[in-house]
Amino acid sequence: MELFFLSLLCLFLLFLLLPLSLHFLFYKSNSKNLTLPPGSTGWPLIGETLEFLATGWRGHPEKFVFDRISNYSSYVFKTNLLGSTTVVFAGAAGNKFLFSNENRLVQAWWPSSVDKVFPSSTQTSSKQESIILRKMLPNFLKPEALQQYIGVMDTISQRHFDSDWVGSEVVVFPLTKRYTFWLACRLFINIDDPNHVAKFADPFGILAAGIFSIPIDLPGTPFRRAIKASEFIRKELLAIIKQRKVDLGDGKASPTQDILSHMLVTSDENGNFMKEADIADKILGLLVGGHDTASSVCASIVMFLAELPHVYQRVYEGTPIFGHIHNSHTVI
Repeated sequence: MELFFLSLLCLFLLFLLLPLSLHFLFYKSNSKNLTLPPGSTGWPLIGETLEFLATGWRGHPEKFVFDRISNYSSYVFKTNLLGSTTVVFAGAAGNKFLFSNENRLVQAWWPSSVDKVFPSSTQTSSKQESIILRKMLPNFLKPEALQQYIGVMDTISQRHFDSDWVGSEVVVFPLTKRYTFWLACRLFINIDDPNHVAKFADPFGILAAGIFSIPIDLPGTPFRRAIKASEFIRKELLAIIKQRKVDLGDGKASPTQDILSHMLVTSDENGNFMKEADIADKILGLLVGGHDTASSVCASIVMFLAELPHVYQRVYEGTPIFGHIHNSHTVI
């Protein structure tokens, strides 16, 4: 009996150590001829993901980057995040390089774990989905189109302030997330009812929290909950899409009223229309893509207005903040 358990233990250790050995072997054989920036890839498989996430949980995600800039004396360093070997560019020069060379020297990329949360019905990668969306969105981002959104944004802003910002102390960032999500639902799929928006809000929060979590697909983990939330939201979107098709056929909806209608009535270069599941995937991606970024910007604006009362007063009075003087410099 003891021999049996000893054999089991040896077998378990074999299965545990073999992948780790292969990881080290593969990594060394593929990186020995490369010139890589300084840094560490951390533990096998999980890399430095735990430390990266922990700094975010403590409210200081930038610490992960600043610590490594200090340790390596470099604004470019390597690491391993979410199971993928990663190079981080920091500082103004790094940002300029990345954002001025997209689709030339660099391409948009997501960890493979993200594809599990957003599985495309056509089995394309998140990078390919991003390219498709970029081709589809310009008509909605032209200045003429943006002008049409101002009235909608103003109306929702006033309703949001009246319902959530009046009468008590507020915590800004959660409220800006609620506001941007409401606005996205209105502009993307024409949902204006706060109760209907709230139906998406909780699973959407679970989804957003689980995207950048440790990609362990086991019951109870944030990653598994994100997958389940994605499935729920996708089903709700499919129901909205089916109803919109009926409304378009009956003349109750306009082909240009939002991105959803545009996707339903627009064909590709071969004359093919997108399937309902594809549209649901893309709408979901848009909701996620515009959520945290816009919320962070709105929260930052409120913070800076609170820290700069002279600027806040000018904004409150509706007077221009920037003025030009004779030597062509711009001052506040």
